[in-house]
Amino acid sequence: MAEPGRSDVNGDDMIGNLIAARESLKLSLEKSKALGFALEKAGPRLDEINQRLPPLEAAVRPIRADKEALIDAGDHINRAIGPAAAVLKVFDAVHGLEKSLLSDPRNNLPGYLSVLKRLEEALRFMGDNCGLAIQWLEDILDYLDDNVMADEQHLLNLKKSLKGLSELQSDGEKARLDGGLLDAALDKLEGEFRRLLTEHSVPLPMSSSSDLGEQAVISPSLLPVSAIHKLQAILGRLRTNNRLEKCISIYVEVRSSNVRASLKALDLDYLEISLAEFNDVQSIEGYIAHWDKHLEFAVKHLFEAEYKLCNDVFERMGLDVCMGCFSKIAAQAGFLAFLQFGKTVTESKKDPIKLLKLLDIFASLNKLRLDFNRLFGGAACMEIQNLTRDLIKRVIDGAAEIFWELLVQVELQRQIPPPPDGNIPILVSIITDHCNKLLGDDYKPILNQVLLIHRSWKREKFQERILVSEVLNIVKAIELNLETWTKAYEDPILSNIFAMNNHYHLFKHLKGTKVGDLLGDSWFREHEQYKDYYATIFLRDSWGKLPGHLSREGLILFSGGRATARDLVKKRLKNFNEAFDEMYKRQSCWVVPDRALREKICQQIVQAVVPVYRSYMQNYGPLVEQDGSSSKYAKYSVQTLEQMLSSLFLPKPGRYASFKGRQLSDKFENGISDLRRTTSAVV
Repeated sequence: MAEPGRSDVNGDDMIGNLIAARESLKLSLEKSKALGFALEKAGPRLDEINQRLPPLEAAVRPIRADKEALIDAGDHINRAIGPAAAVLKVFDAVHGLEKSLLSDPRNNLPGYLSVLKRLEEALRFMGDNCGLAIQWLEDILDYLDDNVMADEQHLLNLKKSLKGLSELQSDGEKARLDGGLLDAALDKLEGEFRRLLTEHSVPLPMSSSSDLGEQAVISPSLLPVSAIHKLQAILGRLRTNNRLEKCISIYVEVRSSNVRASLKALDLDYLEISLAEFNDVQSIEGYIAHWDKHLEFAVKHLFEAEYKLCNDVFERMGLDVCMGCFSKIAAQAGFLAFLQFGKTVTESKKDPIKLLKLLDIFASLNKLRLDFNRLFGGAACMEIQNLTRDLIKRVIDGAAEIFWELLVQVELQRQIPPPPDGNIPILVSIITDHCNKLLGDDYKPILNQVLLIHRSWKREKFQERILVSEVLNIVKAIELNLETWTKAYEDPILSNIFAMNNHYHLFKHLKGTKVGDLLGDSWFREHEQYKDYYATIFLRDSWGKLPGHLSREGLILFSGGRATARDLVKKRLKNFNEAFDEMYKRQSCWVVPDRALREKICQQIVQAVVPVYRSYMQNYGPLVEQDGSSSKYAKYSVQTLEQMLSSLFLPKPGRYASFKGRQLSDKFENGISDLRRTTSAVV
């Protein structure tokens, strides 16, 4: 019989073991359930693997090499994987730059340029390593082909793929590497380049062209230094990417437009005038004066500023780029129109007044010669240089030709009839004015230089005395013309008026001038004497005869002879009125252009006629005033007569526009003798 205490102990152990076994079974059951659940989930994956095994088997099947050969091929594969992996890594980095490069550069231009530079470096790296990876892949194919480690068709497919990659690489299609990101970034930079230029390009404000003299120190505002630095930085990146020409195109477009806007305020429409739009130089004389001011202003200020700005912006691009850019701006902004206008003037018909205008043009160009050489001296400005040289040649040839023809033209005019009103022929007024100016301080140095250059082209010598001699010969020819014209009048009284007018014109307009100094005092005394002589002859042979009609002879006023006296007074007043009317009618069409001379002549006529008429009417007027027909004889009051005589010889509006082209008159006679005038020698 077992001991009671021992039996209890064995029972407790058994219960414990049972509990432990239950827990173990329970845990095992849970693990089985978990494993079953896992196997249930893995089923689809196994099915998927099972489905993928046949293609993998088919892919591996072309490789028939043994294990050792495959191990040797591993080194070749590893060498190709390195460059390919590096390219893929950089490719991922490139896409990381996309957000920054598609933003607006103005927000942070330095940062934008830095990111762009990183993109360029990444593309260069990818381009270089793509080629390396292709080379290693080609080596693998060669190895597999040499060791017969792959199916032939499989190798052909690989070779075809590599050939396509090689062709793309050789084409340099970087856009295929970055998806066009570089081009998009460069387009944004070009846009920023244009924005910076446009934002800081402001036309020069000008109220009118008459203010140019006051604006001589004003220049257009150049771009701020900060803006120039930004433009230079943009140019650097764009030049690296072969976009410099596009930048130059943008720059020329913006800046030339800015210059045109500045010039527009000067009202330069006249520069486009064609040869058919004006008859002679005199019709555009005012335009030529404007041309001189406008050209100087444009060269010294507008284009000077553009020249400096081109050098500032493109200084790192080289002198050729700077000058090429500036030449395009000058051409597109309208500078060539200035030269074309000068050429149009040279092509207009010849006229003495054109000589002075050509000298004005030459003086303008000569004054700007150093500026022209500096601004437009480069090879890029060849068109401007050629047009300028052509214009200067045209101006010099034209001015020299007109000057040397002046004497011939004066002599040819000798056969043309003088003015029918006794006025100064346009030839005389123009040529005397020209002679004064040509030997004056303003034009003489210019004409000397023009004639010197013109003679040098012909390998002939020129001295100043030749110019002086030619001018004096022209004055002498004018005197001969006046002598011929004075004899040409059928009316000797009108001939006296003409001679008086023209001798006084020469005296007045040459006295105190450079030409006058050469002619000498005796020449002026002679012409002054002739002026007085012809004035005296005129007064004596015309109005001086009029008082003779108011004779007092036979007028006896006692009672028996009153009727006889009345008849005589009527007869003499009638003769006086008829002579006065005829003379006044004829001379009212005549002209004395000089005011002082005209007033003097009229005063002499009044003094010769009016006092005699007044005295006669005071003494004998009552005889006819009581008569019913008194108005027929006492036709003029003293005041009316004086007013009429004082208003004689007033200039009429309208003169010949030119002394060229006038027709010969049938009344012209070259052989009328006149011993009152001899040819005056030119001293």
